[in-house]
Amino acid sequence: MPRRSSTAADEVRSLARLGTLAETVANADEPRRRRLTGGAYCVVYPVVYSGLTQGLERRRGHPACAVSVRHLADDCLDRFHDDVEAVVHDVVRRATAPIDNLDAWICGLINSATVNGHRRRRGEIGALQRPRAPKWLVDGLGGDRWLVHLAVQMLNWVGNPATAGSQVWPVDSWAALRCRFTGVWDTGSDTDVRNDIEAVLRVMRAKREWYERYVEGPLGHKHVPVPRFAAQTPGGTPLTPALSLVDVAERDDLYMRELAHLAMTAMRTRLAAGEDPRTVVAEVIEVAFGGDAVPALDGRPQLSHADGEHVGRLLRDQDRISRIAVAVLAIVEDL
Repeated sequence: MPRRSSTAADEVRSLARLGTLAETVANADEPRRRRLTGGAYCVVYPVVYSGLTQGLERRRGHPACAVSVRHLADDCLDRFHDDVEAVVHDVVRRATAPIDNLDAWICGLINSATVNGHRRRRGEIGALQRPRAPKWLVDGLGGDRWLVHLAVQMLNWVGNPATAGSQVWPVDSWAALRCRFTGVWDTGSDTDVRNDIEAVLRVMRAKREWYERYVEGPLGHKHVPVPRFAAQTPGGTPLTPALSLVDVAERDDLYMRELAHLAMTAMRTRLAAGEDPRTVVAEVIEVAFGGDAVPALDGRPQLSHADGEHVGRLLRDQDRISRIAVAVLAIVEDL
């Protein structure tokens, strides 16, 4: 840990023992407030990881993420940072009395702080902090218990930063939920859920201002879902996405970033198995980006013929392959 951060963390602990941490932060000038907040981060993040994140990752079935903070996957790391930020927010405001054991005190604060932080983040993007179906929506859905329940799930989903793969809504999860809720188990549940979603949206759109504020607006803050292949019906007909959040160029850029991440993951796995770095780099780049290797998105190839030829020339340049291999090894060592 850098010297400055360590000293700031010690100062935070000292102020907490004196019972003046919250007052000091509130009255500090901007440089000192930033310093104390940074010190609070150093104190808080290991407590949040061991007291909350590690258990959540085990329950999610993410054993690697439960090893250490450094092993957290991207999405899990984002959630962890959100939780740490929420706890720091409460620590520097609620530490108004002497605290001898700051770590233990933080443990008792984690649940309420993270819940409040989650609600604040929802509010910042315009989503309902405590999603409920208003009476007009219940009436518009004919009081149907499942549709009302689904409407609440949708209002909750729009304020959740997670995405549903290539879909706007988590249809698969809700299909299973529908079966459990109704007690009707059938192979057409996905189609039924899609129809149910559209039925709920039709009623929601009747209150245009409400819909734009609490559904469309928050939904626009989600990361863009990027399908690797164009979705198709069982008969092979391409499916048009129900909602496009960005233009084609931005979606393509995000797609290529995802492909690069997958390529890096493949390289890291093979290098960990002891394979030759030059061979790994050449083969993974060829598979990911060479020629016609990249699958089409929405029916359009992601690399032109000229791009494919450029990749081919790069792979024939042994010096360049060596430089890439050195860069990849440096990245892997930092992970």
